[in-house]
Amino acid sequence: MRFPLRVLVLCTGNSARSQIAEALLRARSSGRVEAQSAGATPAPQLHSGALQVLEEHGIPASGQCPKMTNEVLGLGWDVVITVCDQAKDTCPVLPGATLAVHWGMDDPAEGPDERQAFATAYQLLSQLVDKLLALPLAELSPDELREELEQVGTLHLSTGADTAS
Repeated sequence: MRFPLRVLVLCTGNSARSQIAEALLRARSSGRVEAQSAGATPAPQLHSGALQVLEEHGIPASGQCPKMTNEVLGLGWDVVITVCDQAKDTCPVLPGATLAVHWGMDDPAEGPDERQAFATAYQLLSQLVDKLLALPLAELSPDELREELEQVGTLHLSTGADTAS
């Protein structure tokens, strides 16, 4: 794999889960990963709950804003991660050797206790990102990386998150 590894995180509205994942990848990768996020129907701005949970953990999100998938399609992504089932189903086919994996989880903006839902989403994404960054990325073939990333994504099975294929 080339470095930095280029990771695109997709979620339909691109205002919460994908933005949290993007910010975590940027903050924790020490330059090993270049991350962006996008959505099929992006919201006008980042969700206040996403901004709040990132701020509470000292993770910067300055400069991030919701983007349309067509704004980032031709940028040569190594890995595309969908974090909601709707984005998984509507994700465009990306050219080249892009690896696509799905880390589906519930939308924190749709729960009865939004503050707790954002805290839970942050914790889950934090664990997933840390596991991705712990992989020996330089040593893995594309097929091995896909398998490892899919295994990383199974982490959320015990959280009760949406895991439908």
